[in-house]
Amino acid sequence: MARYLLYAAGAVLLALPFVQLPSYYMHVLILILIWGFTYTAWSIMGRFGLVSLGHGAFMGIGAYTVALLWNLYQIPPWLGIPAALALAAAVGLLIGYPCFRFRIVGHYFALVTLALSEVVLLTIIALREYTGGSLGLTPNRLGDGTSLYAFQFADKNDFYFAALITWAFGIWVWTRVDHSMSSFALIAISEDEDAAASVGIDVTRRKLAITLLSAVMTAFGGVLYTQYLMYINPGTVSGVAVSLQIVFAVIAGGMFVALGPTVGAAITILMAETLRVLIGTSMVGLDTTIYGLMLILFIIFLPTGVLGGLTDWWRQQMGR
Repeated sequence: MARYLLYAAGAVLLALPFVQLPSYYMHVLILILIWGFTYTAWSIMGRFGLVSLGHGAFMGIGAYTVALLWNLYQIPPWLGIPAALALAAAVGLLIGYPCFRFRIVGHYFALVTLALSEVVLLTIIALREYTGGSLGLTPNRLGDGTSLYAFQFADKNDFYFAALITWAFGIWVWTRVDHSMSSFALIAISEDEDAAASVGIDVTRRKLAITLLSAVMTAFGGVLYTQYLMYINPGTVSGVAVSLQIVFAVIAGGMFVALGPTVGAAITILMAETLRVLIGTSMVGLDTTIYGLMLILFIIFLPTGVLGGLTDWWRQQMGR
């Protein structure tokens, strides 16, 4: 069932630009694809018990590195992206290696990553002379706003295909990891590290590799988000709130199914847009409160998420 859903979703998403949807609908679809890719990046490591609450840090690193290199030094995003990914990998290595080497796991690992997210957020705010602080940063537009050199597209249809390719790449990576031997090794590690090490699995190397892959992909999600909106601030691409939003969306959609994080992205974005239209700014933070309540309900009653629950139900029906 999951494979057929994946093929159907890909076909529908590929055909949508030719339907001439209104600009607002294209905007929502692009956001779902970008966040779906970012959530997929988190689920690559989260599904193996590596619960990170600091992926907002990697997203912020990717977003601000490319924007600052472009604004300050006119370095195009095509050169800034490798630098951003390398920086995200370096930070992931700096945090991940000591944690995995000294067996900092579970709640303690989550707390370390949570602190990382807040450190990056405060660093961005402190460097306000360059980053704009809490007011945010707007990348300089080149010409009329459409430039392949600057990775800027005024037409939403053009950027939609860039987001779609990135999303498809994220699904492909998730599937490759799921069908690889590393997946079995990581499952064994999540069950019992000592037992996994006793049969020859390099625990530290396996966990570090999947963490760095997840961090680099999340950083690229931050780059894509910045190049689309052409505006960023610390609250939208970094910090604890973004990290918790990522965790909620993946759990809501289902982290054990390739399309689960994308379903989670659709749920969170449609909910945010609906609340924005119905309530506006009269009740700031209501969406976060709802996310928290829904997260509790999902963990208790639907731990495999919406798509994961549907997949389990379908398998039961087929078994009967």
